[in-house]
Amino acid sequence: MWVRLALIGLAAGFFSAIFGVGGGVVIVPLLILFAGLAPHPATGTSLAAIGLIALAGTVAYGVRGEVDFEYAAVVGLPAALGALAGARLQQRLPARTLALGFAVVLTAVAVALLT
Repeated sequence: MWVRLALIGLAAGFFSAIFGVGGGVVIVPLLILFAGLAPHPATGTSLAAIGLIALAGTVAYGVRGEVDFEYAAVVGLPAALGALAGARLQQRLPARTLALGFAVVLTAVAVALLT
């Protein structure tokens, strides 16, 4: 199980650094599929891991001068409030509803990127 979790983390860090994604898009599905977690704990575990992933990515991009901390704060502070609201709602939704909603969001993003 530890090897699976480490591989999931490696994939999340890699995709996070390349595409700016990692948590919900990579970690949550992999924790559900390969670590056997239910959607609720997979989401919570992913959010905890994201802090470490974001710190590593910020340092790597910051060393190259490619981080605008003012914009990051303007995006990040409201995002933190949204995360609190989302976590509260997520705890009230059935796992199946979360899975379907996630699939709809990923499909919409894929279609938008292809057009």
